Amino acid sequence: MPATQHKTHQGVEFVINYLDENDQHVSEQELGAYIARDKEMNPGKHLKWAELDIEGEEVGITYHYDAVPFERIRRITGYLVGTLDRFNDAKRAEEHDRVKHNVPKVKHDEFGHLIAEN
Repeated sequence: MPATQHKTHQGVEFVINYLDENDQHVSEQELGAYIARDKEMNPGKHLKWAELDIEGEEVGITYHYDAVPFERIRRITGYLVGTLDRFNDAKRAEEHDRVKHNVPKVKHDEFGHLIAEN
């Protein structure tokens, strides 16, 4: 009978799914090894939580990360900028007077496919 276990190791949440009740339970040392493997394979990403699917001696691993923060960058009057705080009054006036085009919003399904709107 399948069972699910929740553990926290080094600040990372783990959801461990055992397919069979006789599957060997994952040790703290193994959890540390999965975290080290992720840090080696994905430097710069922050591991939020991981899901382990245990089937006999096979382990399926799914890593989940914190969202990557980003700054919006726009092309305004020939410059790539994130904010207008460094613009002088003339550049701010150019930005204010420019024609802004509306882009229609589209919807996607859970697989990323475009959903046609009626």
